[in-house]
Amino acid sequence: MLRRPLPVALTATTTAAALALSGCAGAARSSTTTPLVDRGTVRIAAASETPSFHPYSAFGAAQARYAYDSLVNLAPDGAVVTGLASSWQATTTTAVFTLRPGVTCSDGTPLTASAVARALGYAGDPANQLAGARTVLPNVPFTARADDAAGTVSATTTAPYPFLTRTLGLLPIVCPAGLDRPQSLDRSSQGTGPYVLTSYAPGGPYEFTVRDGYTWGPDGATTAEPGLPARIVLSVVPQASTAANLLLTGGVEIANVNGPDRARLTGHGLATTDVATVVGLTFFNQRPGRPLADPEVRRALVAALDRQGLANVAVGGTGRPATDFGAEGSVCHADLSADLPSRDAAEALRAAGWTRTGNGPLTREGRVLRLRLITSPDLGPTLPSVAELMARQWTALGAQVDLVAEGLPALVNAMYRSGEFDVVVGTSPGFALPVGFVPFFSGPAPAQGLNFAGVTNPEYDALVSQALQESDTAGCVTWNRAAAALLRSADGLPIAVGRSSVYGHRTTFATTFGGQIVPTSIRLHQ
Repeated sequence: MLRRPLPVALTATTTAAALALSGCAGAARSSTTTPLVDRGTVRIAAASETPSFHPYSAFGAAQARYAYDSLVNLAPDGAVVTGLASSWQATTTTAVFTLRPGVTCSDGTPLTASAVARALGYAGDPANQLAGARTVLPNVPFTARADDAAGTVSATTTAPYPFLTRTLGLLPIVCPAGLDRPQSLDRSSQGTGPYVLTSYAPGGPYEFTVRDGYTWGPDGATTAEPGLPARIVLSVVPQASTAANLLLTGGVEIANVNGPDRARLTGHGLATTDVATVVGLTFFNQRPGRPLADPEVRRALVAALDRQGLANVAVGGTGRPATDFGAEGSVCHADLSADLPSRDAAEALRAAGWTRTGNGPLTREGRVLRLRLITSPDLGPTLPSVAELMARQWTALGAQVDLVAEGLPALVNAMYRSGEFDVVVGTSPGFALPVGFVPFFSGPAPAQGLNFAGVTNPEYDALVSQALQESDTAGCVTWNRAAAALLRSADGLPIAVGRSSVYGHRTTFATTFGGQIVPTSIRLHQ
């Protein structure tokens, strides 16, 4: 079973919770038809500052794609395509990548297999505490080796891990000059990517300049393509409403806009990529002594919910109930809705020994069914309303519900420290791979693990153990059976399919999972 160590500091714990409760998205491609502008400047709105551009840091990982390459890449449709490697093979314990010839670092030095193996080893060394790298790499120890004569890099894990190509293969590779002086990576770049970080200002903007002679991008992409910008400027624009205004006035060329501001961007000729998200994920506290340690009570509460109504509230309109824990476009995504509990809720509670007289509360052996339902608007503006609708429906069933909406630090404290909650409504984990969910639904509770709800599901654990022996997507059937076991036991409940949009003013581009822009796909138009 995979285990991800729980961060010990509250700040790091908040980061872990954000990983567990942040949105995820699929892939898309924008389109427009006006003529191209060659070697122009594209301005992109970033929602937050980047204090460090170190690609293995928690902050720099998101922007690494501009200046760094990985061994493989993901195409907009999710397929694995070439990167620094021209070919690759992987089992559940070993991955071998054959490097493309002629790749150079931004300082002009050739990239060797030894350099790649060194980067993999540096990123994977727990002593370096590289939070950004840990979100990419497999959750099991590995050793990287190089054969410079053959141009191959191999990695061997100490335990089976089914997605080595999609983890080791997607790590941004730092060149030797950067590893010699890792502190320099905060304000400069040392990679093989299509752009170089050439200007940094605290709080932004951040400027990247194109590299000439670059020919090893995703699936062979180059920087010689007409319309590719010579400069990319990232400006910090924290408010979605401001980003929307800048798109409409031409103040930026690309921005990600969520929420109600999306509506006013329709009909203005903007190129748009719509990527799927999952809005809302409910966890049920199963720790000893909590009422929801009883699976029959959990199943009854799930069966009592109006899932269509919850989906409508979650998206602020006409919603669609989510059918899996991951977003559409994530690896192994499937419609698992048939596995949700459907037995009449009142009947199920009576069978579990809970009784109700008139309009009084549900009781069993003199104990009232009382639930502490928590959420935070910091995780999504509609989540308090989702929780409120849940509370009303469970109150009608006879439960006494204490509804609490609080800030993210207080929510994290309840989840990872005090355990004082029965139900928490967040948003779905942003994992492209089903293996990412494992530490949150199995294993030790805090402070030794991330299983904050105390989930114990032997069927899930057994199926995960089996899936870990099956390489890449060959194990999707098993991963889906494991997720279905969680739904049948009401260990978690995804709420709604949502949409996030990346907009382009006079630009076209492709995005991959998570709405990440592919730099070599950007084209500036008149």
